[in-house]
Amino acid sequence: MMQQTDFAPVIYANCRVLTMAPKQMQADAFVVIGDRFAFVGSRAEAKQRFPLAEEVDLAGRHVIPGLIESHSHPDMEANLITEWVCFSYPKFRSKAEVLAYIASAAGKLPAGAYVKGYGYDDVKLGGYPTLAELDAAAPAAPVFILRTDGHVGLANSLALKQHKLFEPGSDDHLKFGSVDRDANGRPTGLLRETAAEAIGKPLQDAVPYENLKRGLTMVFDEYASKGVTSVHNSLTTELAYRAYQEMSRKGDLRIRVGAILSGRDGDFIDRVIASGMANYFGDDFIRIIGVEWCPDCSTSGRTAAYHEPYVGTPIEGEPVPNYGMLLHDVDEFADYVAKAHRAGFVVCADGVGDRGIDFVLDGYEKALTELPKEDHRFRVEHCCYVTPKILERLKRLKVIASSATGFAYDLGDAYVRNRGAEAMQWMWPHRTLNDNGVVAPGHSDAPICQVNPFRGMYAIVARKTDSGQSLYAAEAVSNIEALNCYTYLAAYSGREEQAKGTIEAGKLADFAVIDRDLATATPEELLGTVVLATYLGGRRIYAAAG
Repeated sequence: MMQQTDFAPVIYANCRVLTMAPKQMQADAFVVIGDRFAFVGSRAEAKQRFPLAEEVDLAGRHVIPGLIESHSHPDMEANLITEWVCFSYPKFRSKAEVLAYIASAAGKLPAGAYVKGYGYDDVKLGGYPTLAELDAAAPAAPVFILRTDGHVGLANSLALKQHKLFEPGSDDHLKFGSVDRDANGRPTGLLRETAAEAIGKPLQDAVPYENLKRGLTMVFDEYASKGVTSVHNSLTTELAYRAYQEMSRKGDLRIRVGAILSGRDGDFIDRVIASGMANYFGDDFIRIIGVEWCPDCSTSGRTAAYHEPYVGTPIEGEPVPNYGMLLHDVDEFADYVAKAHRAGFVVCADGVGDRGIDFVLDGYEKALTELPKEDHRFRVEHCCYVTPKILERLKRLKVIASSATGFAYDLGDAYVRNRGAEAMQWMWPHRTLNDNGVVAPGHSDAPICQVNPFRGMYAIVARKTDSGQSLYAAEAVSNIEALNCYTYLAAYSGREEQAKGTIEAGKLADFAVIDRDLATATPEELLGTVVLATYLGGRRIYAAAG
């Protein structure tokens, strides 16, 4: 439990502070009173101003602002980690290992219980298992596995039949998804978008409320170990919002949460709007910062919408040519945006491919034309494929490019495979975004990718994937620019730049102690950054062993 705020001043000295504040980028001491920075500068001046303060010697370590994960799904991950198995690489190193686990687990389950998994990466694990392989591994137990992107699923015959998705034409009623089938109409076991959701959502919704809260504590302990002190919870469900409020009241919420309310959770947003609740309602621990819909989703899973077709070898049952799919009708999405905008909410919507981003910007432009607002801070979530035309639209409409920098590292190989090496010039083009004044914070989309912010920073500095594959080096940014994506720019995207994102007097005392100087680190050193301690409001919430 978080302790009560202590208002006695504490001097942190003998440290190298990278404040990320343009007027004073470096310092060697700072003072915390209560949950705020009271002074940033030299130790000598700190001692002069606060002669009776306790002093903490940081032994020459480096200090950075608390990192802000500006788009992830801790509520989703909390549900998964308590009851599902994670099939991510390198926990599992091959498709064969996954199938062996399924066979073993299926034999131990009570009748009717599912083998449930997530994090499956076909690129790293050697392809998808076939329906026959899934059926052989678990002939008497239903199986459902989420791909690492969360938008493609795998199911065996028993699961498909239980949900009436096995027979040809049985998925025709699914407007924004499909069951992949072979030439004879037989399922391949692969489900896209709403077809995967038809099986996966009821399984996730069945996780007990107490497990959700327990899972959130586990997730946020991991976040703290990576220096993360704030998160923007993408697609926050009503149940998760309730859990956050309860945890905050009890002093159990150890990360600051910006809730982006889910447009996929029934009439949740409509009821919030009808209640008169406003954007930024809340406090320093839990605050509504926007509402969100998902018109476009996964390039690595070959479903994101592009103006040009996917390249590479199609998966059996995939439409050919494949341009991806949009997940909302034009008028439907425009109505959602307009209603939220009129109610004063920041709208966040997922756009990954250029056709998907154009779709989102069309809805934004319509709403902003009907009701202009200068500082609206609308966001395109993920905003991966920023072509020159899209760049100009982002600039003109003053839309934030909420960039999935974690995709570049963890999923970059799949992007190259599915879109081609030449397309990487426009994927996550942070050099161009920065030079053109487009606000572009970075995020992991965890649990889609690992939450570790230094992986995302590395990817846009080195312009390399986790395997070392190039992502067009000319779009590289500096270490400081990369860190800015997870500090000031992330705070700005939640309209919280006055309270966090830099180490300055008056701001929340959220900071991380790390083992190296990020200003001078090589890209590989940046990637290997180790967090030694994390502080939230002046209270330590993580300390590395030793």
